[in-house]
Amino acid sequence: MSDTSQETTSRIPSIRMLAMPADTNPSGDIFGGWLMSLMDIAGANVAFQRAHGRIATVAVDKIEFHRPVSVGDVVSCYADITRVGKTSLTTKVEVYVGHRQGGENEIKVTEGEFTYVALDAAGNKRSVDP
Repeated sequence: MSDTSQETTSRIPSIRMLAMPADTNPSGDIFGGWLMSLMDIAGANVAFQRAHGRIATVAVDKIEFHRPVSVGDVVSCYADITRVGKTSLTTKVEVYVGHRQGGENEIKVTEGEFTYVALDAAGNKRSVDP
């Protein structure tokens, strides 16, 4: 396992949540699907802003779970646009956890790539401004 501890204090998360007991799997860790949902929301936040309007998720291109997330962890998702096409955008989303008590750097637990397509009011693909 690689060193996933990084300094993230200069970055602003796209979304931040507290991991709660209702979000656990049978092993007591936070359910991966819950993390994927947060990641999709985080990526969509930046894709919506860049596309200047409605977008829809069309693919989860890659996702890697590095470490488990525990109840009580503060989960921060950082998202960046990595590619802009004619009608689509790809984001890289990195998930870090910190503890409510603070005192230590956030630790990267998950990362993935999400692709979104820009849509018009009727739900048809539209161009993304260059």
